Amino acid sequence: NGLGACATQYASRYMDVTVWRDGFEYKLHFERGEIVGGLEKTPLPKSQVRKTGTRTRWLPDLDVFTDIAIPAEYFTDVLRRQAVVNEGITFKFRDQQEDGSLPEEDFVYEHGIQDYVAELAGEGALTTPVFWQAEKRGRDRADKPEYRVKLNIAWCFSNRVHLMEHYHNSSFLEHGGSPDKATRLAFVAALDKYLRDNNKYTKGESKITFPDVQECLLLVSSNFSTQTSYENQTKKAITNKFIQDAMSEFLRQQLQVYFIENHDAAERMAAQVLINKRSRETAERTRLNTRKKLTEKIDIANRVQKFVDC
Repeated sequence: NGLGACATQYASRYMDVTVWRDGFEYKLHFERGEIVGGLEKTPLPKSQVRKTGTRTRWLPDLDVFTDIAIPAEYFTDVLRRQAVVNEGITFKFRDQQEDGSLPEEDFVYEHGIQDYVAELAGEGALTTPVFWQAEKRGRDRADKPEYRVKLNIAWCFSNRVHLMEHYHNSSFLEHGGSPDKATRLAFVAALDKYLRDNNKYTKGESKITFPDVQECLLLVSSNFSTQTSYENQTKKAITNKFIQDAMSEFLRQQLQVYFIENHDAAERMAAQVLINKRSRETAERTRLNTRKKLTEKIDIANRVQKFVDC
């Protein structure tokens, strides 16, 4: 947050920050990155001494940005994602119109990612949405300190919607990183084992890959850890080895139990994954055969007469 606030401060024509905490109201005013007027500290009335929060008002600087017309969809997307990972909290979006009206839109998910996955899946999903939660302790390397991670995962299988979203410490991980790798490893390993144990593969058939699973997987994870390693400053992926291993192992174990307790759902999942796999392989064979035939036609048309196939 410090770096984000600093970047906003220097990208603003002006910025007003108000903070309520410890029974006081603090105010700072910035103009083009510089503090103007100093810090104002005012005691709160007795009825508001427990008030906490931060309000930031800022105007983008046209010397920094080429365009300051930020579409409303940007803000609604951010608020919706925050509502997903902060269950039960209502986020309000007010967008003042040219006529002075102030339409309001609320974003709230009472059960967080569980409700979000159920909303995306709608009716007619292959399996009923499932929510799993666990806490683990570990370290990324032997010489690194131990830390805690809280895993929250909601998923289902669907023929209509396929999506994977990962969040960490309430931030959206656009590129995933550790939780994305864990999901891929766990679902392929668990489903491949189920297919082998139940003789679902034909003789000599290759094993499934993640694209076969991904085509019908709807999964959202929201994890929290006391230590986080980001891939770079954009913070769109995390690299924690322990989080990847803990999440992968947890998912694998839970899926094995799920397959035993939900036989019909497991059979539907297995059948759909095999359909996806065989369809992909058939399409790939057709593509290669077509390319081979076209290549042969070109070769024959341009071949010197004396050079023939052996």
